Amino acid sequence: YVEVVLMKTLVTGGAGFIGSHLVNALISSGNEVTVVDDLSASSTKYLDPKAKFSETDILDVAGLNQSFQESLPDVVFHLAAHASVSESVKHPEYDANINVLGTLNVLEQCKLFGVSRIVFSSTGGALYGEPTYLPADEDHPIHPLSPYGASKFAAEIFIESICELNSISYTILRYGNVYGPRQSPYGEAGVVAIFANALINGESPVIYGDGKHQRDYVYVEDVVNANLLAMESPGNGKFNIGTNLSTSVRQIFDLIASEINSDLPPRYDDERAGDVRKIYLNCDKAFQELNWNPQVAIHNGIKSTVEWMRTQQR
Repeated sequence: YVEVVLMKTLVTGGAGFIGSHLVNALISSGNEVTVVDDLSASSTKYLDPKAKFSETDILDVAGLNQSFQESLPDVVFHLAAHASVSESVKHPEYDANINVLGTLNVLEQCKLFGVSRIVFSSTGGALYGEPTYLPADEDHPIHPLSPYGASKFAAEIFIESICELNSISYTILRYGNVYGPRQSPYGEAGVVAIFANALINGESPVIYGDGKHQRDYVYVEDVVNANLLAMESPGNGKFNIGTNLSTSVRQIFDLIASEINSDLPPRYDDERAGDVRKIYLNCDKAFQELNWNPQVAIHNGIKSTVEWMRTQQR
């Protein structure tokens, strides 16, 4: 991991898939970490024992206030979110509550306690919609196809305006499809976790649509490094965090099947509403301004993920 200056940090969603990896990295580089997580989509299983833990919902203002009061963070990493595209289509108000009002609550505490910097985990894939050009850069028109994408964009706009009014510096990181160890194979979180879990258990996973949907798959460790670099970077900015490459869902399936040595075919089902057909991200700006570059190639990332999932089956 990159070298970081020691800081007091607070990580919302710090018990989750990406958050728990970030917490490990922050602690291993000597930072103080407080985790705020309501455990609705995570568990304490991967929580670093050296982190202070507050089981708090970001919609619980009093609980959030207490967490900030006890930790007095210099930097806040805001990862807590409702991250299901299909659920957001069914229940947009629930999604907006967490992603917009929850973010406003976090910003309010940042303001009250003089936080100097916030690093926000946003989305690249769900924000730009069906891209008008590829790879999509940060200036690509915003056209979310799902309420989830819309709520993350609303959160971004609130972060920009409130941080600028209160002299809080911010970095917005727009992720591609993050995958890696600790990702839950349940729900719709990530095809890598879902496919690997099914094939390890001798089941055929479902591919929605024709398998030709393309995404930008970025390994969790690379995403963590982007967060660490964002914590150090001066000024404000929005950055795509992906690989400048696209991989189809069927290619992902084939890579996993060959890693597991499985000859089970996938099952195909109808395409889902709100799913973008093809997207991948231009990450040149992150390279130029954050000195960030993805290090883990897709086949290596899948290999590590499959190895980890195997250890979970025992």
